[in-house]
Amino acid sequence: MIKKGFSYIGIYFLHLLSFLPFWFLYALSDLLYYPVYYLIRYRRQVVRKNLVNAFPDKELAEIIQIEKKHYRYLTDLMFEIVKLSSISKAELLRRVKMKDHEQVQTYLKRGESTLSCTGHYGNWEMCMVVAGIEFYADCNVIYKPINNKVFEGWFNRLRSRFGNTLVAMRQTPRQVITTKNETTMFCFASDQSPVRSEVQYTLNFLNQPTAVLMGLEKIAKQTNRPVFYFEFDRVKRGYYDIITMPLCLDPKQTEMHEITDLFFKHLEQTINKQPEYWLWSHNRWKLNH
Repeated sequence: MIKKGFSYIGIYFLHLLSFLPFWFLYALSDLLYYPVYYLIRYRRQVVRKNLVNAFPDKELAEIIQIEKKHYRYLTDLMFEIVKLSSISKAELLRRVKMKDHEQVQTYLKRGESTLSCTGHYGNWEMCMVVAGIEFYADCNVIYKPINNKVFEGWFNRLRSRFGNTLVAMRQTPRQVITTKNETTMFCFASDQSPVRSEVQYTLNFLNQPTAVLMGLEKIAKQTNRPVFYFEFDRVKRGYYDIITMPLCLDPKQTEMHEITDLFFKHLEQTINKQPEYWLWSHNRWKLNH
């Protein structure tokens, strides 16, 4: 009960913080970077191990440079997510632009549902909120529940402020069936790690064997909905482009694992361009040990 009370107090504080202007939040981010990186050393061992394994050809000095850039962005990301608590729709659309999404809109305007996928790269939270505003469909965002249900509820309110529907990962097949007569877009963050007992497929991703989720591919092949990849480009601090790319337009014609392989190929290309913006602090390869 005490823990729950502190959670509510923390959420109230974060909501008040969200009313501060971006320039002030970024000043706080600049200050927070130093204790997070040098004193608290938040998941430093995990980040370093992930970077070293992902880029075996890079010298340690370059790895450390990417690592520091990652932590500088991580503190920005924290404040940008907090800002979602009170940001206006107009301000959000000014900062996040959808690009090359006409093909998706054509499907949706015809009443044909689609699937989209991305990774934990850039500000995926902000970009998913914008996708829900921009597309001509009910946007169902798949999420992985967290242990603290108070903070989970807060996160989901941020994600659904402008109309998104939040769907817990294990409820996805049921939601697909429930909404089969509606025009929908289901949005997957498909780079998460499965639990060991549910591993069905392992591929090579960032120079190491990686157990992956198969939910996106299973639903794509069952429903034959076209699949689009969202590539995030951080234009500058607080500004993003979402480039929409067709991943697979006829899933039933694909071979087993083909859609999953395509997704991770695109994500790896995205990460290699600017690696500091991927979520390296996640212990993504824990099943390898």
